[in-house]
Amino acid sequence: MASTKAELEAEELQKTTGDEGATPITDCGARKRHCVAGTLRTVTLRPRGGAPALEAELYDGTDVINLVWLGRRRIAGIDPGRRLRAEGLVSEQDGRKVMFNPRYELRGGV
Repeated sequence: MASTKAELEAEELQKTTGDEGATPITDCGARKRHCVAGTLRTVTLRPRGGAPALEAELYDGTDVINLVWLGRRRIAGIDPGRRLRAEGLVSEQDGRKVMFNPRYELRGGV
């Protein structure tokens, strides 16, 4: 059976996530601290409550989580396609997993 390119990329991301000791995003429960790792799909500046907020969507091959840095307009190295490891408290907003002001570590090049 042939796998699609997206399926192969998801499998590779899942493998590298496990190698980094991160929890698969699909297994992250709300209101608990987790370490996640994956690739940034999008990075967007969205104001929250009148203050700037940098939002990045992290994908690990199982699910996505939004990483939000409040009060930030830009963070060097936080760009689409970048591998990243993040740690923080997972919450849920509008049915989506969110991590506010996570500690992060940039991995590999873009």
